[in-house]
Amino acid sequence: MSCAQTILDYGLRAIGIGERLLPRSDFDLCQQFVLIGSGLIWNIYFAAFALLVGFFLATGLALAKAGGNPWLRRPAEGFVFLFRGSPLFIQFFLAYETLVLLPRAGIEIFGFTMATSWLTKAWAGALIVLILNTTAYSAQIFHGALMSVPKGDIEAADAYGLSGWNKFRRVLWPTMLRLAWPAYTNEAIFLFHATTLVFFSGFPAFQQRGDSLYYASYFADRTFNPFVAYPIVAGYFILCTLLLIGLFGIVNRRLNRHLPGAAGRLSYRPQLVR
Repeated sequence: MSCAQTILDYGLRAIGIGERLLPRSDFDLCQQFVLIGSGLIWNIYFAAFALLVGFFLATGLALAKAGGNPWLRRPAEGFVFLFRGSPLFIQFFLAYETLVLLPRAGIEIFGFTMATSWLTKAWAGALIVLILNTTAYSAQIFHGALMSVPKGDIEAADAYGLSGWNKFRRVLWPTMLRLAWPAYTNEAIFLFHATTLVFFSGFPAFQQRGDSLYYASYFADRTFNPFVAYPIVAGYFILCTLLLIGLFGIVNRRLNRHLPGAAGRLSYRPQLVR
């Protein structure tokens, strides 16, 4: 089988397009690159949606933590402490064990039956855990940036008569993002790398449609050689990390475009301990 045919057969297999059966023997490099790359679609899916939803939830939590209302501040602080204080893998495990306890027939809410079986699938359950986890870390980053907004900016906004939503939208939020963006970039990179933990969680891969680590493990188990498949995964993640740094760097330059000599390059500082 040519490499072009392999790409046609297995390039989108992870999302159910192409061959249903995995190759059983005579594995070549093309098959490993293509199938692991196919599984990377799921890693990108988890990271993209977790960051998108988590960004807005984190902004709300940061505002709640910074506010004076204890009914909002205390729950926000508790949520952040809980998800920052416990390991992500344990969160995956506890979430799965909790979701499988839900009634298979669904839950009745206001006379309507809400299905629950989909929550135990990786595409939903694991995504929810990643959203909650990145929300907690991002909220702490945004809260620190919000507390660091220069008082002069706030006084200038007051002098112009800005208040409430207009003050937040025009002054506080842009300044908060500008201050938080380098740290938030590191959080985005870490979250993308953390999507590999979905493979080790209890959430099942439907019809062998797993992520990149699922296919890497499949090849490593059958070839008894982990020094091919796993470096391929690492190579894909390095390329995606460079792309992520580039995209976040564009946003960083946009946020700092008004500053003199604006926007140096974003540098990636690995977060070795979380």
